[in-house]
Amino acid sequence: MSFYRGMTCENVTLTGHQGTPITAYVARPSGPGPHPGVVLIHHLPGWSELYIETTRRFAHHGYLAICANLYERAGPGNPDDVAATVRAGGGIADAQMVGDTEAAVKWMRAQPTHNGKVGVFGSCSGGRHAVIYASRKADVDACADLWGGRVVMAPDELNANTPTAPIDMTRDLCCPLLGLFGNDDRAPSPEQVNQHEAALKQHNKPYEFHRYDGAGHGFFYWHRPLYRPEQAMDGWAKVFAFFGKHLAA
Repeated sequence: MSFYRGMTCENVTLTGHQGTPITAYVARPSGPGPHPGVVLIHHLPGWSELYIETTRRFAHHGYLAICANLYERAGPGNPDDVAATVRAGGGIADAQMVGDTEAAVKWMRAQPTHNGKVGVFGSCSGGRHAVIYASRKADVDACADLWGGRVVMAPDELNANTPTAPIDMTRDLCCPLLGLFGNDDRAPSPEQVNQHEAALKQHNKPYEFHRYDGAGHGFFYWHRPLYRPEQAMDGWAKVFAFFGKHLAA
């Protein structure tokens, strides 16, 4: 896929879950397209600089990209402060995330320069949310889960916001799944990744999992000590190869 040095970026307003207006950041590659689409689901640190930058990274690689602010209902302010408020409240409800993400997918499919293919991408809680979305809806063509924790959940971890463990939705997964994991991570642990992989095999779901020695949780995060450049570079190559395979026109 060509690299796009030029792009346009803006905020748009979506009609999210239960009709609530939410803001989303959009990056469009220059040129007429048609371009494949990626819907980014941000992590618990929120609608942060990292995810805004990652949205532009996808546009640089030729994708029409959008990242909705799933924490907008918690109010304006510094993303770290907003995320702290969300965390203190136990996180957002899975149903709300599905509704907001569906709005982003619908926006993507309505764009005249879109090629008709949509991938969903998330890391940490966003990876978990990406798996849930691709299991609850049938309107995406590929799903990338980067070290999403709580895919495997004990019964005592379930509550009104998270009523069903994502692993128990595996039979409804609608598209191929990419998983990237650090072998030093504990959320998800290698054992939990094994459980998820076994469920995918049981239900004959197309997937590819890649596991990295010397890497823990968040090894893509260049702004944190967790960052592992070599593993991150290989992981990004895996992401673009996966989306290139499944989202080409």
